[in-house]
Amino acid sequence: MDFLHYFKSRQGEMVRLLKEIVGRESPSGEKKAVDACSSYVIDELKKAGAKITRFPQKELGAFYLAEYPSTGLKEKKEQILILTHIDTVWPVGKIREMPFYVSENKVFGPGVLDMKASLVMAIYSIKALKELNIQPKKKITVFINSAEEIGSDTSYDAIRNLSKKSDYVLCLEPSLPGGALKIQRKGRIVIRLETKGKAAHAGTPEKGINAIDELMLQLARIQKLKTKEMTINTGMIGGGEKPNIVAEKAWVVLDIRFWEKIQKERLITSIKRLKPILKGAKIKFSIESFTPPMEKTEASTDLLSEVKKIASYLDMKLETGKAGGGSDASIASSLGIPTLDGLGPDGEGIHAENEHLILSSLIERTALLTEILIRL
Repeated sequence: MDFLHYFKSRQGEMVRLLKEIVGRESPSGEKKAVDACSSYVIDELKKAGAKITRFPQKELGAFYLAEYPSTGLKEKKEQILILTHIDTVWPVGKIREMPFYVSENKVFGPGVLDMKASLVMAIYSIKALKELNIQPKKKITVFINSAEEIGSDTSYDAIRNLSKKSDYVLCLEPSLPGGALKIQRKGRIVIRLETKGKAAHAGTPEKGINAIDELMLQLARIQKLKTKEMTINTGMIGGGEKPNIVAEKAWVVLDIRFWEKIQKERLITSIKRLKPILKGAKIKFSIESFTPPMEKTEASTDLLSEVKKIASYLDMKLETGKAGGGSDASIASSLGIPTLDGLGPDGEGIHAENEHLILSSLIERTALLTEILIRL
């Protein structure tokens, strides 16, 4: 079957579906909006013959799992897990400033690349299997995360559990610009550091202990831990009450990125060893969130080799590269499950107002995904 021709002939309807999904804005923190968008996507997956499982959430939008086919495969681990997310970084109303439109070979709009086009890919791949009466070798499961952009322990747990039941994990995050897959990603840890001192009048500072001064001294220490392989960003900071009061409390939130888990472990060890510098001051730190790095593994390298062979049937050559940002693929990869990321379309402007995808790549990547689902 020539899937490139098959999906090219459906390009118009794929773009219309993408317009509908992008038009239903779904910022991570807006539960009502995310649920409305998810409901529309789920209806399309049901039409394609998928069995749907809903994971309700109190504050976040619901997570969903779509399974195809729903019967016929008995082996517990005979499944391919596809990771997607429906939430975006854009607030409700952004569509008026960043309208969905097509210009030559580019499609623009908030969330169009990151990563609503990937939902269209998953839907149309499953539709093709049903329409052409093709029985995949393994059950296909599509997980739709509603909180990928902000992180969620609940979604992480769901992805871990689903990954452990899967032979392969395919993440439909957009490719690197130019179309390369992402075989390595930085891990991320968000740390909150708090300092406590003693309040006093600013005219007699010797009677107090300035928590802000202590925090600045600690930050100078922490910044020395940076390397070429590990970045430390001071993202948020605060403290004190008034200019004429010696600050009793202060805090900072750090975003730290690294390529290997061992780098994170060394960092945590170093931070645990930090001691107060000012006499009488106190410090404490807590980990607010953690995403493991996506490191090269033998299992994922073997999967990459197989997918490159499959791509060759479509006269496609797949390049590979690294990404500084994290994704849900890192969770599956850290468990040793064969995982590939960046299988979504090519484009640019993620989290920026020029966000767009290359339309031809949407067709090519949908064809590739379908071939993978059939041949793995």
